[in-house]
Amino acid sequence: MASPKKTTRVKTPARAGKPGATHSLPPVPKPEDFGPATTLLAVTGMSPAILTETIWALACDPEEPIIPTRVRVVTTTAGRQEVAKLFLPSPTLNNQTPWDALRASLQNAGHDLTGKLLFGPTANDIPIITAPDPKTHLTRELADIRSRSDNEAAADFLLEQVRAIVENPDVRLVASIAGGRKTMGALMYACMTLAARETDILTHVLVSEPFETLRDFWFPRQPGIPLTDRDKVVHDPANATVELARVPFVPLRNLFVRDLGQKAGTFSRLVEACRQNIRTSAGESIRLELDTIRRQVSINGRVLDLTPREFIVMLFLAKRAKTGAPAITSYKDATEPLAQLRQELTESVGRKNVFDWRHADELKSCFSDTASDDQEIRRVVSDLRSKFQKHGGDGAQLAICLPERGRFSLTTAPSLIYIK
Repeated sequence: MASPKKTTRVKTPARAGKPGATHSLPPVPKPEDFGPATTLLAVTGMSPAILTETIWALACDPEEPIIPTRVRVVTTTAGRQEVAKLFLPSPTLNNQTPWDALRASLQNAGHDLTGKLLFGPTANDIPIITAPDPKTHLTRELADIRSRSDNEAAADFLLEQVRAIVENPDVRLVASIAGGRKTMGALMYACMTLAARETDILTHVLVSEPFETLRDFWFPRQPGIPLTDRDKVVHDPANATVELARVPFVPLRNLFVRDLGQKAGTFSRLVEACRQNIRTSAGESIRLELDTIRRQVSINGRVLDLTPREFIVMLFLAKRAKTGAPAITSYKDATEPLAQLRQELTESVGRKNVFDWRHADELKSCFSDTASDDQEIRRVVSDLRSKFQKHGGDGAQLAICLPERGRFSLTTAPSLIYIK
């Protein structure tokens, strides 16, 4: 009968006073062991120090210190070359790279960076804004944002970057508008308003003078030699003050999901969806009364006098909204029906009643279906919008419901329109 096989156990060298112990590997750390995941999304241009200043300000924020788990920088090809300087040794930092110097300084200040500040010179960490080339129809990386089409591409690109982060319920987004062109900061603010959540944060960073303009300044208490400005004046980075400014924003994300049933696509489509929601809400809260005798409009009980041209346009829009007629797609297509309404109003009163506003001289030739009449209608709508906005309160709400590009209609509830 064969004897049973013996099992062999690997033992570590015995410690003093203790027998040998069975060897085991340390447990693999999990993401949750490092605390809540936070991604810093920043826009930068030609000043990469904005990133190190922001991270330092986040870590030293007295209200809520934050060390981001990951860092992502959205920029252009020119900006990427500047961001790359974060990973190059600097003589002013004792030949450390600015990124290594920042990490070391934060650790020396008592911050635990385990599993934090994951960032490097990769395409994933430094995504470049792309846009279709109008000549080749191929996607190209933008060197700068110089045109309207570049601006639209940057808006769509930033929106996708924000979405990619906020769709993960386990990651909080901290967005920075401190770097890059003013356009990029404005677009980041808009994207946060449209797509971010209540728990996400929008920030700016404030750096004291003269460090804001010193080329080799990266963060307070940075190692290395003092810095010299253009006038040869020496400044110690330890004297710098970097403060975090939290920028308030209104998260509209839940409004879109609830009211639209689906998330809108591009930046411009999402903006239009927001505007449509606002118009609908505004139109549902306005009681609109038009007095054809006195040439007045009443907005939730507040009476406003209109000029003959303004009243005809408002009466035309109100009648179509009251009957549920579809929106006219262009101002030019509205010239002929407006001319017909003007003719009907003129014929609705006795010819001898020359004092009636419908016999006013300014109405005899307006909206006569000529090539220039669409511009006249645009001016009248613009005048109405200004008048309603100056009226304030509910008037400003009605101004939102007026026609705009691609839509000549009034977006108010038919049941709340009264014409007498």
